[in-house]
Amino acid sequence: MEAILKDPAGAVIGLDFDGTLSPIVPDPAAARIHPEAPGVLAELGRHLGAVAVVTGRPPATALELGPGLAEVPGLVILGHYGFERWENGTISGPPPPAGVPRAEAELQLLIDSLGLKGVTIEDKGRAVAVHTRRADDPEGALAVLREPLAELAARHGLVVEPGRFVLELRPPGMDKGHALGLFLAERDARSVMFVGDDLGDLAAFEAVRASGLPGVTVCSGSTEVTALAEQADIVVDGPDGVVALLRELVSAFSR
Repeated sequence: MEAILKDPAGAVIGLDFDGTLSPIVPDPAAARIHPEAPGVLAELGRHLGAVAVVTGRPPATALELGPGLAEVPGLVILGHYGFERWENGTISGPPPPAGVPRAEAELQLLIDSLGLKGVTIEDKGRAVAVHTRRADDPEGALAVLREPLAELAARHGLVVEPGRFVLELRPPGMDKGHALGLFLAERDARSVMFVGDDLGDLAAFEAVRASGLPGVTVCSGSTEVTALAEQADIVVDGPDGVVALLRELVSAFSR
């Protein structure tokens, strides 16, 4: 934190979206960014070397669910765990992998064969997510799905990313840690902070430690995920706590 405050122009702050900038909701399509987050990020963007949103969502979806993000100075969105990138109004990335639609075509039949109710499928373009939050027994449904989804993913050359009552099938070769590490090198960062809330953010925490830079990891805390809090330098109370922490940084820079 001291390094970030002394040399903000050399600092990179990376943030997850769901559960970090946006509260978790039963329907992922109904998620919305914390109303104060874009303004705080815009203030940070005027001081920092870079602000990056690193998310499993497609960048276009993050922008849709995060009105005001596009106006944050210098913001970069690394979506699909880094496979896609939004910067200066442009989205870039490789062609979608063929395995994702093939796996998605089998998902509903698989879920029905397991007798699961309330389990929903989210098409994310370069990935497909299976949510159990609205099932009668979310944890039980997740446990039932783990092995069959792992087998389905393997058949189509995909990997399974676990999260908060969700299992996501996506291409291998990229995660939030790899995406963050590449971004830090690209920007010649001299310090780094990463803020996340879920198991997928553990890789980004590792990237902060592996970077060799002065770094701080922050967990947007919840009762659903404790593993991340155990690895974090700072734990705050959900998206409200994240915004409060970022506001403190803005105040410190202003002083």
